[in-house]
Amino acid sequence: MLRGIPEIIGSDLLKALADTGHGDLIVIADHFYPPITKSPNAVSIQAKGVGAAQMVDAILKLVPLDVEYEKYPIQYMVPDADSGIVLESSPVWDGVKEAVVNNGYDVSCVGEIERTKFYEKAGRAYVTVCTSETKPYGCIILQKGVL
Repeated sequence: MLRGIPEIIGSDLLKALADTGHGDLIVIADHFYPPITKSPNAVSIQAKGVGAAQMVDAILKLVPLDVEYEKYPIQYMVPDADSGIVLESSPVWDGVKEAVVNNGYDVSCVGEIERTKFYEKAGRAYVTVCTSETKPYGCIILQKGVL
């Protein structure tokens, strides 16, 4: 038993997070994200029953963000500009920003990334955490920093 580990972080995820290093990418995926085709080389961890923002909050209790070298070390997926879909806000995005602030970071380190660019970047992820998030555009990428 370990102390201080959020209860939604299982042993497989804890091991995967421990194996990441500076600059590594962690995808927090919604229920619809296809981890095998979009992040084929990533360790895929199931975290069913958990929302995306809830998982971001738990991971940020253990993993530092790369605020030293990356303008937006945490990015949430938004529709492609040419998709015709316009979303001004999302409960997921609001929850991510709240988690960032609650874990000691400035909300300015959170950025948007269009869906197509998200998939390109997610292809370089070390770990994909598959949540049960069902709200649209509930996928997030974190870039790990150093302590």
